[in-house]
Amino acid sequence: MEKVFQSRRPSWVLAFLGLACAVGVGSIYYNQPLLLVMGHDLGAGARAMGFVAVATQVGYALGILFFVPLGDVAERRSLMVRMYTGVSVALLAVAFAQGLTWMIVASTLVGLLAAVTHVALPMAPDLVPVEKRGRAIGTVMTGLLLGILLARSFAGWVAKFAHFTGVLAPINGWRSVYVVAAAMNLAFVPIMFRFMPRMEPRQSLSYKATMRSLWTLFRTEPLLREAGVLGALCFGSFSCFWTTLAFLLHSHYGMGPDVAGTFGVVGAAGALTASLAGRMADRRGTRFVVGIAGGVLTLSYLVLWVGERMQMSVPLHMAVLVVGVVTLDVGAQMMQVGNQTRIFGLGAEARSRLNTIYMTMYFVGGALGSALAGLAWARWGWDGVCVLALGLIGLAGLRHATGYSRKHAETIIPVPAGEREPA
Repeated sequence: MEKVFQSRRPSWVLAFLGLACAVGVGSIYYNQPLLLVMGHDLGAGARAMGFVAVATQVGYALGILFFVPLGDVAERRSLMVRMYTGVSVALLAVAFAQGLTWMIVASTLVGLLAAVTHVALPMAPDLVPVEKRGRAIGTVMTGLLLGILLARSFAGWVAKFAHFTGVLAPINGWRSVYVVAAAMNLAFVPIMFRFMPRMEPRQSLSYKATMRSLWTLFRTEPLLREAGVLGALCFGSFSCFWTTLAFLLHSHYGMGPDVAGTFGVVGAAGALTASLAGRMADRRGTRFVVGIAGGVLTLSYLVLWVGERMQMSVPLHMAVLVVGVVTLDVGAQMMQVGNQTRIFGLGAEARSRLNTIYMTMYFVGGALGSALAGLAWARWGWDGVCVLALGLIGLAGLRHATGYSRKHAETIIPVPAGEREPA
């Protein structure tokens, strides 16, 4: 019955899920380029407005931990409809915020409910036959990654357009960004309810038992732990670059944060390889994809490091940075698709909880990478950042070479839907 359902599911459903992920996850990044103008409007300084960005990220992490596991024990379409509705309301609360406390509370709610993207992502493997699982994950991941990379640019463009044209007056400037974002999220609610299939839970568990099972899954699934460690280390290395890029551009070239934001658009080109990585995982296996991803990440930092040490004109330095950014994003997206494809093969009945554990480790790694990169920049500059990032990638390579998947070779032969797949 499930195979019939999968074979008849049109490809646009996956594309729709990818778009929904892009719109949902973008909600937590709109504030980053707008913090200064928001602070000016609210009478808050830069330091105080930093708590707004932190509140959004904390809310997102809490949403992943407490809401995403519900994807295994609740009907997922209804859960997504409720969460997208909630995101829309929270975005409107930000748009009409009249003080810092209001803004922080509303931003926390935006992050909390924007975790709906990680309820949507584990649905992808359920919509296709098992031999196309990697391709499906890659398609949805492409949308999610584009949402992350383009959200900052979108916020800046909409705010500037609204300010100069007065289209949404008197709700103009930065507030217009959140009104438009609320409308986009709300638009998915009737479409999703009408066209998305009902996705009934595969297990009947209480919420308490569901949360308790997170530790059981972590303890009993060595491949999940391995994927989590690899994801954390590689996202940590990825964060090293994006945390210190603005410092590099300002100190070496006298460029501002607007140029740093433009590199997010450049990096979007790398995100388009997520679908290709998914196809590669289907053909060659996830271990192969993860290994190639590590090599690409290493190459990217060699380009970024050597390029900055060479005597070149500013345009040539910018060209090298562009090559390094695209290569970095290609490697990061390949690693993410490879890891999530392998953990989703551990059991269809627990995909949301598996994703919760993996993404928690992933964001912890990113936070540590950002913190260490700041220290490395202050002490050793760009050389220290690149050495740190390459060290993290090296540790990931060591784990990959000696971990569980090294001893338990995966099979690439399709198996019946619903059966557990080996590492």
